Amino acid sequence: MTEKSFLPMLRELARTYQAFESYSAAHVRTLNITPSQFDIIATLGNTQGMSFKELGERTLITKGTLTGVVDRLTAKNIVRRTASAIDGRSQIVQLTPEGEALFSNAFPAHIEHVSQAFSDLSQGEFDHTEAILRRLREALTATD
Repeated sequence: MTEKSFLPMLRELARTYQAFESYSAAHVRTLNITPSQFDIIATLGNTQGMSFKELGERTLITKGTLTGVVDRLTAKNIVRRTASAIDGRSQIVQLTPEGEALFSNAFPAHIEHVSQAFSDLSQGEFDHTEAILRRLREALTATD
């Protein structure tokens, strides 16, 4: 039985992720926010807000980092914290009206920017790439 070499694929996957992050972050910084701040704003957009736990799960930002980013967004009056009606020990993070306005402008602009990088790919290529990435993720999470 021949051994499959997955290392070149892993290197390419990592390089692709790094290239995407760099491309995305460069545009986000033109909006005068950091990539982590954008992640939170985009995640909270079109919601009634969410707990720190849910926000951390959806953004994959660690708890310690999340608190600092939310603090900075609070200082900019982009988000606010309110007590949870369900759990008095928990806080809900919500976009302020200024945050909603930023989301309404920044999110579509960023999606348009990112879409330019993918303009030469066909729908078939999107579908195939998504299927392969899903299969990789499932293989990795099946070992948990």
